[in-house]
Amino acid sequence: MNNQTSEKLRRRAPPSAKGQCLCGAVAFEIAAPAQWAWHDHSQATRRAHGAAYATYVGTWKSRFSFLRGEDVLKHFVEPEGGAERSFCSQCGTPVLYRRKRAPNNLNIPRALFESGVGREPRYHVAIDQLQEWAYLGEKLKPLKGFPGVVWTGPRRKN
Repeated sequence: MNNQTSEKLRRRAPPSAKGQCLCGAVAFEIAAPAQWAWHDHSQATRRAHGAAYATYVGTWKSRFSFLRGEDVLKHFVEPEGGAERSFCSQCGTPVLYRRKRAPNNLNIPRALFESGVGREPRYHVAIDQLQEWAYLGEKLKPLKGFPGVVWTGPRRKN
């Protein structure tokens, strides 16, 4: 990203970015722009999110605040590595991810934010763990009779 693009993102980013879990019991905000952003393909994140990968934005602990619901968070510490994952005890939404070796860094799933965060994800962590079933930008076409559903079409026979 060049300096001009970076500056445009900063100008578009609100002074803070707010987010919440699925049920709304947990809400938070960070000072924008976020400090970093990436796609995490690791097995631990894949399982924690139930998805091919998760996109995170990160911020310093000092630039993060809860608006409500800190008391409804539950925490899980990974046995290998000691990373802590926090999630809403009411709806199960993953909310925070903190590595043991960087306790002042908070990582938040990008999908929880209601607006831009002033930072684009440009990095892929654990790309060697990318799953063969993950969508990689193949051409898609509408599935007849199912509005809003697209597919890759039938597999070609060799």
